[in-house]
Amino acid sequence: MKQYIPAWLTQVDQWMARPCSARLAVAWLSVYFLVAANWTLWGALAHLGGPPSVYLRLVAAMAVLVGFGTLALLSLTAWSRWMKPVWFVLLLVAAVAQHYMLTYRVVMDPTMAANAMQTDLHETRDLLGPRMLLNVLLVMALPTWWLLRVRILPMRLWGQLWRNALLLVAALAVVAGGAAAMSRDLAPLMRNNTTLRYMMNPLAIVYSSGAVFIKPLFKRSGKLIPISGGAALGASYAAQIKPPLFVMVVGETARSDHFALNGYARDTTPQLAARDVLSWRNVHSCGTNTLASVPCMFSHLGKQGYEGRKDDYESLLDVAQAAGLAVLWIDNQAGCKGVCVRVPNVSAGDGLDPAVKSALCDGDECLDDVMLKNIDQRIAALPADRRSKGVLLVLHQMGSHGPAYYKRSNSNSKRFLPECKTNVLADCSHGELINAYDNSIAHTDQFLAHTIDWLKTQSPKFDTGMLYMSDHGESLGEFGLFLHGLPYDFAPEVQKHVPMVAWFDAGLLAREKLSTRCLQGNRDAALTHDNLYHTLLGVMDVRTPTYKPQLDAFAHCRGAAG
Repeated sequence: MKQYIPAWLTQVDQWMARPCSARLAVAWLSVYFLVAANWTLWGALAHLGGPPSVYLRLVAAMAVLVGFGTLALLSLTAWSRWMKPVWFVLLLVAAVAQHYMLTYRVVMDPTMAANAMQTDLHETRDLLGPRMLLNVLLVMALPTWWLLRVRILPMRLWGQLWRNALLLVAALAVVAGGAAAMSRDLAPLMRNNTTLRYMMNPLAIVYSSGAVFIKPLFKRSGKLIPISGGAALGASYAAQIKPPLFVMVVGETARSDHFALNGYARDTTPQLAARDVLSWRNVHSCGTNTLASVPCMFSHLGKQGYEGRKDDYESLLDVAQAAGLAVLWIDNQAGCKGVCVRVPNVSAGDGLDPAVKSALCDGDECLDDVMLKNIDQRIAALPADRRSKGVLLVLHQMGSHGPAYYKRSNSNSKRFLPECKTNVLADCSHGELINAYDNSIAHTDQFLAHTIDWLKTQSPKFDTGMLYMSDHGESLGEFGLFLHGLPYDFAPEVQKHVPMVAWFDAGLLAREKLSTRCLQGNRDAALTHDNLYHTLLGVMDVRTPTYKPQLDAFAHCRGAAG
């Protein structure tokens, strides 16, 4: 068999099998990372504009920082052949990260790292595909061959220790000296293009992953601070004829500017329009990903307080439950991010008839319609004494979660064709991508309309209403960006501008003394996720010390004429 192996390939294999020290090994790895795993960074620098003499100087400066920064990091692993698995894993993670940075224009900041760690298998499955395998293999093939063949020379512990320390100090000195010498170029570059720091591969991954685990240890005590003390039902419950049933729909990845209700040119929301809903057009999210936004939405602290908190706090759902209401969270997503852990909660697909599940689900991933199945039985299973007072039901959508937007709608919702039918967005035209996304919004329109129709059937027994608000928006190619999760301060508007839609039956409007004319006149009020906690407590008439009427979006329309 050997006679068929080319001579040059044998020579390469022999070179790779040559023994070397652990420090030389990490030096070679640093060079490889610099060249093979930082295409996103080099591309971003080249697209900053200006003549080659400008951006090539920036590339050289960044190459010094990234190369020697990576060497400093890897010097901590320069010990023995037992470090090979560590090097392999770091190469694999860097290759995967580069694929997603190139494909979806995301960056590896702490928010994205936390988002990746919080996702589940069926969400991850949408991101996999042949292109990912090819991109990873292109990065991994050569160093994997080398790691399998190279022999790392052994050395006594003390000798290895001081040599590694010297390598670390020398690498850091080059980074510091290079940054100082080239500060005239680097300082404005990094200040005006802050995303570049999260493209440095694998430094950004290690930093961001470490931040996810380490920063909370310093920021929060781990204690749960109760806020439900003093929670009680308001005056409307004293003489109620029917209890309230209110549905809070937590949307996913919906952009306000793609709702026809808010002026979008395409009719993506015909069914909601036919049901006389109220739609607010100037609403912004707490974060740019589910992990950041959903807990913040249900917190009494608001965005600034939530992000700067030292402790964890009970949520809106804890307060509603403490007041005596029946609370239920139905999830069609990758969990409630800790919001629902102390109240009844269920996964939407649990306990469904197999025929229903096969019609609405693809494996573990289901269309949002699944949340309306068995909903009467789920509510009936809640404690009767609480149901007799009122019910707060939260539906957590799959919504428009990308990149597989085409999976988020059924045949009845696919009104815009042709649509992108792959999770590799670069393989689709921009028009096909927009069609797939708009179809997902059309399906949310259909789901919300069906939710309203179900609530109408409950009106003989309950005073009913619904509020829909998305957790964050989405980039669809603007500025070359896709998906979501960019750091909030420099995320584009489309990742933060979200829809908010409400519907009330006559009974709930009368109960809350809400004026629809007043609410309609307030559709352009500047609102954020900070308002949700107080608005829901106001709608449910829950009295608690943490309620702030000035943040209740509906407060000034109670008792107004019309």
